[in-house]
Amino acid sequence: MCVRRVFIAFACCATFQGLTFGEEQSPPKITGARRLDNTIARLGGDGDNWHQTWLSDDRVVAGLCDGNARPWPKVPHDSFNSRLISIRGVPPKLDFADVPGYPQLLGSPQPPILSRYYGFGILAVDGTIYQFLSTFNRPIDAPAPPLKFVGAKLIYSPDNGVTWHNQDRSSPVRWEPLEERSQKNLVFFNEPDEAFSLLTMLQMGRNYEQNHDGYAYIYAPNGNTEGTMNELALARVRKNEILNRKAYEYFVARRPDGAADWTPDIAKRGPVHTFPTGWVNIAGHPYAWHPSVVYNKPLGVYLMANWGMGCAPDRSWFGKPSYLGFWTAPHPWGPWTQIHEEKAWTPGGDKNARCYQPQIGPKWIAADGKSFWLVWTDFQVLPGGRKYYSFNTQRVELQLD
Repeated sequence: MCVRRVFIAFACCATFQGLTFGEEQSPPKITGARRLDNTIARLGGDGDNWHQTWLSDDRVVAGLCDGNARPWPKVPHDSFNSRLISIRGVPPKLDFADVPGYPQLLGSPQPPILSRYYGFGILAVDGTIYQFLSTFNRPIDAPAPPLKFVGAKLIYSPDNGVTWHNQDRSSPVRWEPLEERSQKNLVFFNEPDEAFSLLTMLQMGRNYEQNHDGYAYIYAPNGNTEGTMNELALARVRKNEILNRKAYEYFVARRPDGAADWTPDIAKRGPVHTFPTGWVNIAGHPYAWHPSVVYNKPLGVYLMANWGMGCAPDRSWFGKPSYLGFWTAPHPWGPWTQIHEEKAWTPGGDKNARCYQPQIGPKWIAADGKSFWLVWTDFQVLPGGRKYYSFNTQRVELQLD
């Protein structure tokens, strides 16, 4: 691609975001990324997933799933199914605390058997936190049918985490049992191809302040199988309409001029990007290609991290190191250009690593945009347990032309 074409692509992004780049200020082309192994920090927390957003009061909040938050002293050490953690500081010097108003959701069995909710996609915008919690098709300890994510519940806090409400604005938050879940009380449930069951929200600075088109963007695997899970689906909704499912639109296709076509009909959606095949597990609930997407304002680009499951020969999960990739785009809908690929993601050269859920810290992007902090979890089992099943951080440098 010639320099002139690169400028045109990035200029479209700049105009879309309300930014101004002169011809002499065209953003540089990102050609690669490099993980810095000497910056790895294992910060504890006993949990996984760590989807993050940046609040108006300058805190980051991150979702903890299936852990007890040990040894962090400012967080209760219950067995959480989902919890929200407040974070201050910059890696590797971080202070972790509880969000005490968050509705209690424990992971230990309760009568009747609890079919769980996992806090994934989250966004702070205009002083309100929205969180999507994914749910399975059955209780996790039931023998059949095959376990998989099939829906997502939406809750929100209008006061930065002090109080929480259901999507219908009622309070307190209800954790509906499996037999009561439907499209009436879950924002997504049993959609075509079981799409939009694992949600990620685009992050654009503190309190979403870098956004200028008025939309929130929601990414998800396009289904639960090889061929759909490695496709990326995209929805958008006016940021003041996130609670209104009828206001959601779904990406269909990109036009030749780089703009996007949208539809209110989820069945007419099209993939915004397709990832490599061979990285979706069959045994264990299908779980791969769940991205993290942020806007890198200093460079005027969108940046995505994503991962594929390292499958064993029988296609069970975590049989080998995972796939890790980074991509950039001029718009939330792409086109996405890959700048980094690892077919064996092994931080620190650890061949036993079983890493997953790479999250780009939305607050921890360098002032010049040329580096950021990555957060992830490691599923490997070490003597004494899963030592790295925790909040792990590492700095990543972007390579520019």
